[in-house]
Amino acid sequence: MTNPSISGLYEIAIGITAADESNVINYWDKFGFTVNLSGNLDREAAKKLYGVDSNVRSLRLQNKVTDRSLLRLMIWDNPVNEGLGLSPLKVVGSRWGTSLCLDVFNVANHAEDGQALGLPIYYVPPQRNLINRPENFTPFYQANPCVHEMVLIQPLTRQVIFQRHDYHRPNSGIVNPDSYFKASEFVHAGLIVDCESERLDFYDQVLGLVRTLDNVESGYSLASRNILEVKKENPDERMFNTYFTAPGYDWKEKNQVHSGNFEVLRLEGNLENKQTYSRPGCLGTSLYTLKVTDIDSYHQKVSNSEATEVTEIIVNEFAEKSFSFVAPDGYFWTLLQS
Repeated sequence: MTNPSISGLYEIAIGITAADESNVINYWDKFGFTVNLSGNLDREAAKKLYGVDSNVRSLRLQNKVTDRSLLRLMIWDNPVNEGLGLSPLKVVGSRWGTSLCLDVFNVANHAEDGQALGLPIYYVPPQRNLINRPENFTPFYQANPCVHEMVLIQPLTRQVIFQRHDYHRPNSGIVNPDSYFKASEFVHAGLIVDCESERLDFYDQVLGLVRTLDNVESGYSLASRNILEVKKENPDERMFNTYFTAPGYDWKEKNQVHSGNFEVLRLEGNLENKQTYSRPGCLGTSLYTLKVTDIDSYHQKVSNSEATEVTEIIVNEFAEKSFSFVAPDGYFWTLLQS
């Protein structure tokens, strides 16, 4: 394995207020994430790095995996807006983290009961998707690889949670057995876009991520249609998948597959654009970060690309050199060097 110059997903960042802090930490503890680092930025520095005129105090949380797929809570004194809220996955600007769970139906039970109590929850119950089922499959006599996956959206969290059946990925979805929900790190992070597919070239041609699936139209399984609310019978609604992974391992070798990848879903149709509600300063899921080995080189490459709002390199709240930008598809990103 080579030593790549850029990671896959390093952190999913969630904007919260000080009043939310205790409840949000307790919530993610149930999914196996615990706080291991904290730091602060004053208004001037936060404005330079994140474009937000507010002090921010951040907490970095990890599950069993320590070098990728972490969680950052960004506690803003003056949030910009309420964020994506209960918007479904199918809006431009939608971000979410996908995690493995050993009992997805336990999470589903909590979601159903939360809705019944009137809690603000947008929920799609577990849907079954087949994974490379063998031809001429015979029940009970052959392996039956599949997943059950569900959507759980709350005002400050956007999650896709899945359970594997009859297959295993040792480096992708490493469950924290001590967590209540027996959940893992983020296997991948999601993005919804409605731009031309060429705008996604930035992620491999400039950032150096590896494209393992390239603008492939979805097969529109019943599970996918239900989760994303894509209507196959509507000719204006078509969905294309592009998948990016970190460099440095052979994606075709399933035992080498790591977590921390990016699933970009490009939807054609009349979608609402909420990207101004999914960037730093917003409440809820609002930022992805990546880790690089030579931040000066990356700053030059991004500055010379079609990216916009490229900031200067400054030290972030965790004492790491960082800079931010908006990619050609409209999403805000931060790169850091640890």
